Amino acid sequence: MPAHASLLILKPSLATTFLRSSLSSAVVPLPPLHLRPFRNARNLSSLSSAASSPMPSLVPSSSDNVGGCRSGVISPPPIEDSVQKIDVNPPRGTRDFPPEDLRLRNWLFDHFREEMEDYRLTGYWSDRFRGRLDSKKLIFRCLSRRPCLLEKLARRLEIRLYCFEDRGNRRVALRPELTPSLARLVIQKGKSVSLPLKWFALGQCWRYERMTRGRRREHYQWNMDIIGVPGVMAEAELISAIVTFFKQVGITASDVGFKVSSRKVLQEVLRCYFVPENLFGKVCVVIDKMEKISIDEITKELKSLGMSEEAINELLQVLSVKSLEKLEEILGAAGEAVADLKQLFFLAEKFGYSEWIEFDASVVRGLAYYTGIVFEGFDRERKLRAICGGGRYDHLLSTFGGDDIPACGFGFGDAVIIELLKEKELLPELSLQVENIVCALDLHLQGAAAAVATRLREKGRSVDLVLESKPLKWVFKRAARTNAQRLILVGNSEWEKDELV
Repeated sequence: MPAHASLLILKPSLATTFLRSSLSSAVVPLPPLHLRPFRNARNLSSLSSAASSPMPSLVPSSSDNVGGCRSGVISPPPIEDSVQKIDVNPPRGTRDFPPEDLRLRNWLFDHFREEMEDYRLTGYWSDRFRGRLDSKKLIFRCLSRRPCLLEKLARRLEIRLYCFEDRGNRRVALRPELTPSLARLVIQKGKSVSLPLKWFALGQCWRYERMTRGRRREHYQWNMDIIGVPGVMAEAELISAIVTFFKQVGITASDVGFKVSSRKVLQEVLRCYFVPENLFGKVCVVIDKMEKISIDEITKELKSLGMSEEAINELLQVLSVKSLEKLEEILGAAGEAVADLKQLFFLAEKFGYSEWIEFDASVVRGLAYYTGIVFEGFDRERKLRAICGGGRYDHLLSTFGGDDIPACGFGFGDAVIIELLKEKELLPELSLQVENIVCALDLHLQGAAAAVATRLREKGRSVDLVLESKPLKWVFKRAARTNAQRLILVGNSEWEKDELV
């Protein structure tokens, strides 16, 4: 047992007279099972010959008749040369959570939830969609009567979906992220909710993507969104929440930073060169690849969209800017992009996280619905992909047929942050812990042990009840392995004295 554990002698009067009397009542034993030997070698030979038969057979013996019932020999099934084994690994890109991993996931989620309580956010969950599949994982309303919606979402989100048809021939998809679900819920609530809304969610998402370290085809995501605030103060609050979380788990500004920019920077450059507005989303998707492919490939893709060489050169020049002062020289101080960014950096200083953020014009985020400020958390050692990201999406609700409302939010996946915490050796040791182990020392006292466990559980105590007759050595080892605070032994003589050890 661990050093802090205790072995207590208690007199709690936990059992009733009825319980003790019922335990002491006589138990009628089952009659013994008599095994009869084979009477002659003929039975053995029939067993041997039946074993080679492709089907089990019953060979009766006329002389074996006890109580009106015939006895016989059932041949065993044929022995196959090889047994086909199933693949015990989870599907590619997904995970199982054995107890030790689940404890770690719960630890992380608890930190997410504590953060939301500090920022007074309201949780939401979207688990319903037409089609009535009983699954919290299928939330997109991609219906047969609106067959274009799935493709429209895929194009808008610029991500690869897991899509299929259910048995009612309705097109559905595993959700790739939570923000469209939020937009649908806000439209559903309409004017029954008062703005601004500050909502958060923890949900599972799926994307059919190429896997890298920290990127899976399935992950859990912490989302925080602010609906109804048009000013940059909302984005400043979002980044503050993430920074506070990082500090709580031991990550510092020397470990992680935030790249900040605005989609309006690109809009102003493209407008100067008369690039059509309908190409804006496609240009953003190309620019988002800048750290993944070469500049020559970026240029080639932009040319394929119809941009002139002059416009491409100017755009790439702006995207290389790493300071607000330089950006202001190029675009001027009158534009919305510069004004929003200057306000954000001013607020960052007041919130106390100015050392965490830096301007980087190349940050545009890949999702097509962003409209203003965008930000991305990154590992300063550049060993991992983006840790989290978000921004403003003022026009997303109209994609679902609603009225546009100013909105911004972020998504924070569980896989990358776990990799970062491993890298920084900040993962906690989360061993199994239990308050009480209750063990009956005699089989006829198992009911009494169950009564003790029930009374403790009713008082809010955690109890590990030993369900079998085990030697004391095994019980003490289990107490040490589970870090039990108390070991309660229910013994025969102690129980008669109304005592527990």
